[in-house]
Amino acid sequence: MNQEHKPLCQALAYRFKQEDYLITALTHRSAGFPNNERLEFLGDALLSSIMAEALFKRLPEASEGELTRRRANLVKRDTLVQIAQQLELGQYLRLGGGELKTGGEMRASILADTVEAIIGAIYLDSSMKTCQSVVLQLWEKPLNNLSQRKIKDPKSRLQEYLQGKQQPLPTYRVLAINGTAHAQQFKVECIITGLYQPTYGSGESRRRAEQSAAAEALRILNVE
Repeated sequence: MNQEHKPLCQALAYRFKQEDYLITALTHRSAGFPNNERLEFLGDALLSSIMAEALFKRLPEASEGELTRRRANLVKRDTLVQIAQQLELGQYLRLGGGELKTGGEMRASILADTVEAIIGAIYLDSSMKTCQSVVLQLWEKPLNNLSQRKIKDPKSRLQEYLQGKQQPLPTYRVLAINGTAHAQQFKVECIITGLYQPTYGSGESRRRAEQSAAAEALRILNVE
């Protein structure tokens, strides 16, 4: 193991068997080939899968929409940059001359991509189980913070968001009720000032249909 990489491996709590994987993961495309773009692709998919399983197990009462939003928060660039800073990753990057001159070792996109590449490298160097263990340890704080938040339903979150923006509250309207008395399906629209068109939701009760329409509104408004 190259001495310069030892502190990084200690921070990762993982020692590479084939150090070439780590070197490639740290190599930006500006430094030539092989670089970390392919490992980044792999690491992105692995991270999404690991976070999905972690949330599924930790939040048994959360809906699909809630799990999706929380996963997006865990794998977004800001979170990846926090992990990179925790690892002090900038000092280990292999960058081309142009990136070195312009502070590439501090650029958020490069740091985030490198974290994903390292995840891919660990997977190839070891196993899914080991990779998952390393990732969950690195993401321990973000996962704990999310897990401790009270899960609010989409209608409540949408109302709080609009109140925070000092905007009128949404209006819900039933568009259709289909099916038999014991198997009804409601279709609802949600009208929000500022959105160019209503959002729609459906469900086996009016409440669930409204929640579905509110969840779609949150998605369009990019509210986590």
